[in-house]
Amino acid sequence: MAKSLVIVTGGCGYIGSHTLIDLLNRDFDVVSIDNFCRSRPYALQGIETITGTRIVNHSVDLCDRMAVKEVFSRYAHAIGVIHFAAFKSVPESIGHPSMYYHNNLVSLINVLESVQAHSIRHFVFSSSCSVYGDINRLPVTEETTLSRANSAYAYTKVVGERITEEMTRSAGINAVVLRYFNPVGAHLSGILGELPLQRPDNLVPLITQTAAGRVAQLTVFGGDLPTRDGSCVRDYVHVMDVARAHSMALRYMMQREGVHEIINLGMGIGVSVLETIQAFEKVSGHTLNYRVGLPREGDVVEIYSDPSKARKLLGWEAEYSIYTMMSTAWKWQLFLEQNKID
Repeated sequence: MAKSLVIVTGGCGYIGSHTLIDLLNRDFDVVSIDNFCRSRPYALQGIETITGTRIVNHSVDLCDRMAVKEVFSRYAHAIGVIHFAAFKSVPESIGHPSMYYHNNLVSLINVLESVQAHSIRHFVFSSSCSVYGDINRLPVTEETTLSRANSAYAYTKVVGERITEEMTRSAGINAVVLRYFNPVGAHLSGILGELPLQRPDNLVPLITQTAAGRVAQLTVFGGDLPTRDGSCVRDYVHVMDVARAHSMALRYMMQREGVHEIINLGMGIGVSVLETIQAFEKVSGHTLNYRVGLPREGDVVEIYSDPSKARKLLGWEAEYSIYTMMSTAWKWQLFLEQNKID
């Protein structure tokens, strides 16, 4: 019996590569589309080492409409698409908003046009808790009113959700939008994780690179914010928990028609930046070199989720603790150092 094929855009990126592993472990067949503009070919090697499967990847710019149509024409039998491919740096998006609007939205439209053209039945859109903006009441549910987006990146997710809803509804396609809170950590093997092309601007890779000596000193953005210890509070969730939710979303849609859902993915608890550093120091045995600086433009002060909808609809809940998140991230960083992967 043939396996169900899933097309994964951005499959060599951080969450995409871990999702490919989860899909393979759940007996899906997969194909990746990733042009390595924000990822590295090493991800394919890591996936193969972990799963024993060599992934087919098409190095295609998803903003090239004709190239997207050509690739999708080869896989018209696919049962679903998971769309990760997008630029995701908040600071970069503030400095270069047009680049973000073009890349993140044009690529999404092109992919959805091909999904419609080939009557692919199920679509998962990679969104973000950044769509909520500044929150007045916690925890955040899927019904929480969206505030003004704090960055061009966040706004591309707001608009992307709307595009996804309208284009899938008009074509009778099932769709699940997954709003991630803060995915961190690495595969439990320690041989696949987040691999930024430049100096990262998100916390956990900066923590591990500081401990490894690649970054001289970590800056904590804000020390007197209105939180329990003055630093930003986030809902961290292990990347393999996030990956698993995508497979479960596909299974959920495959058993139903008329699905259009928005679902939060998080632990459901807030962890501050300083608490995250303390968790890393505990599992690694390293004392981190950091300083407290000014707040960063575009950062929400405090946000964490109510993940009960994911539990109710998908049967999903986060399994790994902040300590597992930090220990796997550190294991991955040591792997990078030992294998001289830059």
